[in-house]
Amino acid sequence: MQRILKIFGKEYGNINQAALLMGCFTLLSQILALFRDRFIAHYIGPSQQLDAYYAAFRVPDLIFISIASLASITVLIPFIVERMKGEKVTDEARKFLNDVFTVFLGMLIVVAFIAFLIMPYLASFIAPGFTPMMQAKVVLLSRIMLLSPILMGLSSLFGTVTQLFRKFFIYSLSPIFYNIGIITGIILLYPIFGIIGLVFGVVLGAFFHWLVQVFASISCNFVPKFSFSIDFKQIKNVAIVSLPRTLGLSFNSIALIAIIAFASYLPAGSISIFNFSFNLQSVPLNIIGISYAVAAFPTLVKSFADEKKEKFKNHLKATARQIVFWSLPVTFLFIVLRAQIVRVILGSGSFSWDNTRLVAAAVAIFSLSILAQGMTALLSRVYYAAGDTKRPLTVNLFCSILIIISSYAFLHIFENFSFFRYFIESLLKVEDIKGTEVLMLPLAYSFGTFLNFVLHWYFVRRDFMKNESFITQTFFQSLGASFFIGAVAYIFLNIFSPIFGTTTFLGVFLQGLISGILGICAGIIILYLLKNKELDDLIETMKTKFWRTKIYISPEQEEL
Repeated sequence: MQRILKIFGKEYGNINQAALLMGCFTLLSQILALFRDRFIAHYIGPSQQLDAYYAAFRVPDLIFISIASLASITVLIPFIVERMKGEKVTDEARKFLNDVFTVFLGMLIVVAFIAFLIMPYLASFIAPGFTPMMQAKVVLLSRIMLLSPILMGLSSLFGTVTQLFRKFFIYSLSPIFYNIGIITGIILLYPIFGIIGLVFGVVLGAFFHWLVQVFASISCNFVPKFSFSIDFKQIKNVAIVSLPRTLGLSFNSIALIAIIAFASYLPAGSISIFNFSFNLQSVPLNIIGISYAVAAFPTLVKSFADEKKEKFKNHLKATARQIVFWSLPVTFLFIVLRAQIVRVILGSGSFSWDNTRLVAAAVAIFSLSILAQGMTALLSRVYYAAGDTKRPLTVNLFCSILIIISSYAFLHIFENFSFFRYFIESLLKVEDIKGTEVLMLPLAYSFGTFLNFVLHWYFVRRDFMKNESFITQTFFQSLGASFFIGAVAYIFLNIFSPIFGTTTFLGVFLQGLISGILGICAGIIILYLLKNKELDDLIETMKTKFWRTKIYISPEQEEL
């Protein structure tokens, strides 16, 4: 028990240690999320009911993103660090966090209450293609879900403390408990209450998410409390810094609302297809891109505040290269093994073979932007660490508008130009099934996010790196290895197809698993022959047995 408690309270100072730790727990959380989606696919499957469930997420998610980001970890950590004496929590730091907590919670409750009242009007914008009866269902589900952004927002605020003290282990537990709550809703509550039971599970998961961070804050002796003498000047300073970032994140959420609105006009189940594929591509994104970006941020903040520009640049370079190193092979594997991945994870019960093919095609399109999404998560944090939120705002605004316009344009082209339609359907092998229009939505999203990455990369190079190239070598080495990974996996996929068969779960699983492993082995050999630095760093990190390490690899703890 003492060893377990030490692990819970352990601090991690090396970027690979922290990112691998968070990646492992994110992997566990994503595995639970996959089980969650499998249960949903099995019991309900793509349908009008499930479309209403996913559409109901949009307003609560927008509230969470819009309000929670005003007092998010990314924004608050630099303010709190300024008010601390090294690792010591000062009264000034406590007062600041208490003021933010009081104002933040009040805003969440007020906004959620207003949304509750006007939800019938909002539903007509979220799902204009739904019938009045289905829009009423969206209203009911959304109103229940409004508890979720309040709990998740509080969890984000409490999570500032665990991130500040580098308690990455316990910080990483919240998403796990969140998915446990949703799975509980699916298994226990859905048979009793129907689709509403799934919503109750979402609220339960949000409560678990918040509860973990509460205990973590208590262990750090830095718990947010209500303040009755609020310094609104400090709150104003936080708002000034965070508002551009809040708007930038909100734009992406609004773009997703527009995508759902377009999908509501498509055949029943289209929103479900989009969300299933979006969730699947989010697994590698969260494990790789988000984990590295989150783990890197405290160090970027501290090194920039201390004017240690070389350390800032070196940390950025190392993190960006790791994201590229991991993301490209995953992209190729997802494209080649898409049908096997979708069939193994979702293919049971109400989830048909046509559903499998559509989701697999959408996953392939989403996979093209996995690297772009991960790099954007990191590069936007570079500006946040420097206290500049305006640049990400303008880029996100432009790209979100582009996603909305592209969604409409691609749908229009797909429906009116048969050559384009046949090309996409033949390329993704879905020419003989209905509902392929939905594929234009992930295409538009990937197009917009890829441009988002390109613009961020250009501006970061110009503003922080003096036009120095910092991912080129890793990119081409990883790209070359990824081609071999994809080619070898594809070859063995065809070899094993008649051996294992494609009609049973075990056959599809073994076919995809062994082909993927052989492809990865081929990629590792290529990277080894190229003397890839990131592969060497990974090997060295694993040799340290970081889960047992009692000292930091990086000797200067104050860098975090």
